[in-house]
Amino acid sequence: MSLFSRGPGSVSPVRLLFAAFIALLLGACGTPHYPPAPNDAATVEYRYLIGAGDSLNIIVWRNPELSMTLQVRPDGRISTPLVEDLQAVGRNPADLARDIEKALAKYIRDPVVTVVVNNFQGPFSEQIRIVGEAAKPQAVPYRQNMTVLDVMIVAGGLTEYADGNGAVLVRGSEGGKGYSLRLRDLLKRGDISANVEVKPGDVIIIPQSWF
Repeated sequence: MSLFSRGPGSVSPVRLLFAAFIALLLGACGTPHYPPAPNDAATVEYRYLIGAGDSLNIIVWRNPELSMTLQVRPDGRISTPLVEDLQAVGRNPADLARDIEKALAKYIRDPVVTVVVNNFQGPFSEQIRIVGEAAKPQAVPYRQNMTVLDVMIVAGGLTEYADGNGAVLVRGSEGGKGYSLRLRDLLKRGDISANVEVKPGDVIIIPQSWF
């Protein structure tokens, strides 16, 4: 069962959050039936992509005056000595380093650049969002091999009014397909079989229990 018609690309975070709102409203009328979320969902070839707010340590070999630590601006760009308004969001650190090298090659011979991410948020499209009856609804940066349990620890668990076993995972990478989650069994009963892996861009919707 899909919350959206399938398309060639992933669903935008805005549409996923709209689906989350609709699902929460539907929770008042009864929880829709979704297939269980698959246990294994990690992206084997996953490479971290830089997001707005990330802190980057840019090292230019043999040019300490060009090396610096900076934060990616809200517009997704960075500015360094000799390099202005370079797109950073959506790039992995190695590719961004090559972009900086290309820009610096106009001024210095054979630049060698390394980009290290110190504090990461990741792009909005890859963050895991928890909405509804979580203790601390929020967006969580995705990490390789991250599971629902990892996400719920960050979110502080369930509220006393949560219908944990009525929770839904909306997978943007699959066109907004919905999967059922058993968060109550996982968090309250310690049933590890209810723990599943998440993918970048997933949304976890926790409805309110009316009983």
